[in-house]
Amino acid sequence: MKIIAFGGSPSKNSINKKLATYASSLFENASVEVLDLNDFQMPLFSVDIEAEIGQHPLAKAFLEKIATADTLVISLAENNGNYSAAFKNVVDWCSRINGKIFQEKPTLLMATSPGARGGASVLEIAKNNFPRFASEIKAVFSLPSFNDNFDVANGKISNPELDNQLRVIVKNF
Repeated sequence: MKIIAFGGSPSKNSINKKLATYASSLFENASVEVLDLNDFQMPLFSVDIEAEIGQHPLAKAFLEKIATADTLVISLAENNGNYSAAFKNVVDWCSRINGKIFQEKPTLLMATSPGARGGASVLEIAKNNFPRFASEIKAVFSLPSFNDNFDVANGKISNPELDNQLRVIVKNF
């Protein structure tokens, strides 16, 4: 099984990328490729730019990566209660090429944040929006208070209850 994992943030120290990386490591007998949104930076989508340059090659590359996956592990950053602009821009460019961005791949959808809500707002938006782009959401997980519940040095959830919760989700995936 091949997993494509990524955090929906362009931050070099993305806590969502850290969570997606950890969660994907819990799958047995899987090869994992962790994407970095910085590798898919494109100009802010507009029909005018699209008319000038056509389909952006980085959007094509992103869709090709998704096509190679058996499973997606996505952890979304929450910026003012919504997706990060970088992630939304990737979605906008890709949707012009293939409206089924997530290509009906089984998806573990997650979010984390420094706050106690753990990205609850962006998760709610994504749960409603992702199926429109052919995401087969199999499970949803929120990690609240990232700095209190994740051991960055060891790259894993430090809260035993939350860690077990994620492990059960992955096992039943």
